[in-house]
Amino acid sequence: MGQRQIRILQVVTQMGRGGLETMLMNYDRYIDHDIIQFDFLEHWDTVTDYDPEIQQLGGKIFRLPRLNPVNPNYLHALNQFFIGHPEYQIVHAHLDCMSGIPLRYAKKNGVPVRIAHAHSTSEIKNYKYPVKLLFKRSILKNATDFIACGQEAGQWMFNGRPFSVLKNAIDAEMYSFNEHTRAEVRSEFGVDSDTLVVGHVGSFWYPKNQPFLVDIFSSILRIRKNARLILVGVGPTEKEIRQKCESLGLQDKVIFTGLRSDVNRVLQAMDVFVFPSHYEGLSLVSIEAQAAGLPCFFSNNIPSECIVTKGLVKQLSLQESSDSWAGEILKAVGRERPNTLRQIRKSGFDVKENAALLQQFYIDKWEGLEGHL
Repeated sequence: MGQRQIRILQVVTQMGRGGLETMLMNYDRYIDHDIIQFDFLEHWDTVTDYDPEIQQLGGKIFRLPRLNPVNPNYLHALNQFFIGHPEYQIVHAHLDCMSGIPLRYAKKNGVPVRIAHAHSTSEIKNYKYPVKLLFKRSILKNATDFIACGQEAGQWMFNGRPFSVLKNAIDAEMYSFNEHTRAEVRSEFGVDSDTLVVGHVGSFWYPKNQPFLVDIFSSILRIRKNARLILVGVGPTEKEIRQKCESLGLQDKVIFTGLRSDVNRVLQAMDVFVFPSHYEGLSLVSIEAQAAGLPCFFSNNIPSECIVTKGLVKQLSLQESSDSWAGEILKAVGRERPNTLRQIRKSGFDVKENAALLQQFYIDKWEGLEGHL
């Protein structure tokens, strides 16, 4: 292979601080940039959170209009991109059901390695749902390789095709519980040491189910008056959630942090982590919360692969009432925070090991091409 650097084109919507995007950045930080370089094709017209770091790591950022599979202007721009950038021999798409669209144009323009990556086990069942299922079929026609964050995501996305699992790995040491950090972050939020802090990290949109989370917290408050809810993230339903909190008289009890670059620190301030999602792929933050030693309460829609520690996670049905969830959560209050570093690493979620696996995957694909380039 020699010393030639392999540039991989990562195709994404944008590089804000979501789970998928954070996963990609974790890998970008730990691959050997003398061998592998990530460049990004974003469907976004403004700078997003991780863009400056991508460029600091040597990556290029290209921009296309918002993805619209029936817009001739978008499809023309996509085709022109691949015509103008024949240097990319490996394209890795992270657009879930819509990944087949850029991969189709990569195939049309002779890109030999076209990877589709599944990050979810479902899609929002709105008016776009049938269209997404239709375009999901095109992945099988246009991808050469299939990767998923977990077994359930791969089975749902790839309809029986063989796929590899690449876990959404983290730098586990960054999340280990630290009493000093806990006190420091609580002070920043104006929360005293006796307050019960219920925590959640996730974009504000339907899959994360924050309306039910607010109901759970309201039920907790009826029993435990000295409690606060910390919500980390932004998204299209944030206004709706703020209004719901106000209608229930919770506005002084709920902390909306917005986007945070220090989720590892914010997790230290929490006492419990609640994740009542309608669906998930292999959620990065579910692993991070366990790495922080938090008692975790997940909906039973979250894949069992997300449970990587012993005794920390309890799964509950969304058919159960908010009072029932609250009762289970309050039973966990006061538990000692364990150090779960060994368990996280043993379960295969350490980013250093997984970055090496991904790097070798790319190298193997590249070496398979060398005689044909």
